[in-house]
Amino acid sequence: MIKRTLGSVWSPQLKNRRAVDVYLPASYASGVRYPVVYLQDGQNLSDPDTAFAGTWDLDAIIDRLAWRGIEAVYVGVHNAGRNRIAEYSPFPDPRHGGGEADAYLAFLVETVKPRIDRLFSTRPDRDSTAILGSSMGGLVSLYAYFRYPSVFARAGAMSPSIWFGQGAVVDFVRDARVSRGRVYLDVGTNEGAGTLRDVRRLGRLLVRKGFRRRRLPAFAGAGGASGERRSSTSSVLRYVEDVGGRHTEAAWASRLEAALAFLLE
Repeated sequence: MIKRTLGSVWSPQLKNRRAVDVYLPASYASGVRYPVVYLQDGQNLSDPDTAFAGTWDLDAIIDRLAWRGIEAVYVGVHNAGRNRIAEYSPFPDPRHGGGEADAYLAFLVETVKPRIDRLFSTRPDRDSTAILGSSMGGLVSLYAYFRYPSVFARAGAMSPSIWFGQGAVVDFVRDARVSRGRVYLDVGTNEGAGTLRDVRRLGRLLVRKGFRRRRLPAFAGAGGASGERRSSTSSVLRYVEDVGGRHTEAAWASRLEAALAFLLE
């Protein structure tokens, strides 16, 4: 694994700057073009000095996935600190404000992605582009999948904060058009009754919208689970309930490898 950092990336959409970490597979020098995963809360991915409450061990996960034949470019976009909630929320909340996700996603799509595709050996098409996050980062990643269907064909929403904005994202998803692709959705059973109820409700909604639900082994090996291949013309959901899982960085780190394997297979 090779890490590069783009420091102080300016956002014309948000009028602020942030670091963007780019993780490259060890085979990067081979000249192969790679799919790309955009990850929220880039501070928490691998560096204990910047992580909020422990890292996701992304560097070790990248190496394990590569050993299984699953390789990608991973882009960790740092959050904006005190503006994190505002930027990650698609709709304002009566108590917490926010609602700036459209501007944040415009930053990803119009500023960050073109720069990544220009500087690195990527596959820029939608089928090769994924977005993933947890909590509020999971909320904005889910929203991005339906808000920018021409850009993101794969999304990972880990313990998404569906409650924010009084659950308005559920109505948005209900009314959105479904494009072929795949969504990874998970929740820990010890995250609270409300969170568990909200995520289950979202999972049922996605199935009603035509997503085919699949339960895959957590570690399926390179190229898919037990030889199973996905149809490129369908929408697929992987829904996971982590028994005993809490709303913590450690819980998301423990589920990240399986989530990325599903999105990248």
